[in-house]
Amino acid sequence: MTSQIIYKGDLRTQATHLQSNTIIETDAPTDNHGKGERFSPTDIVATALGSCMLTIMGIKARDLEVNLDGTSIEITKIMAAEPRRIGGIKVTFNFPEGLQVDEKQRTVLERAAITCPVAKSLHPDLVQDVVFNW
Repeated sequence: MTSQIIYKGDLRTQATHLQSNTIIETDAPTDNHGKGERFSPTDIVATALGSCMLTIMGIKARDLEVNLDGTSIEITKIMAAEPRRIGGIKVTFNFPEGLQVDEKQRTVLERAAITCPVAKSLHPDLVQDVVFNW
């Protein structure tokens, strides 16, 4: 097993990662009967995309001897209706000033990001808008 999830009531869940005992709580969003006090499940999906992209990019960066420390990502989740679902995710990479990468390294790193396992697992109708601010 990967995780265990318990319904805590009032539209809140608590998920425990079994290997590390790390806990994530979720709330329903305010536009769907919730309190919005925690990540919603769809927020976690959108955030997982960015985390996966940066992790896979980090693996490639290590192989290329490129230091990505300080790189940040901004995630914007766009909801769609009928049925309610994630319609799009905007992922904006912001790299540290002075990062030294050549064109070939950029291409390898960008390709690693957009082909990460989460990106490839999402439905093809979900628009993934990825911007790399080198």
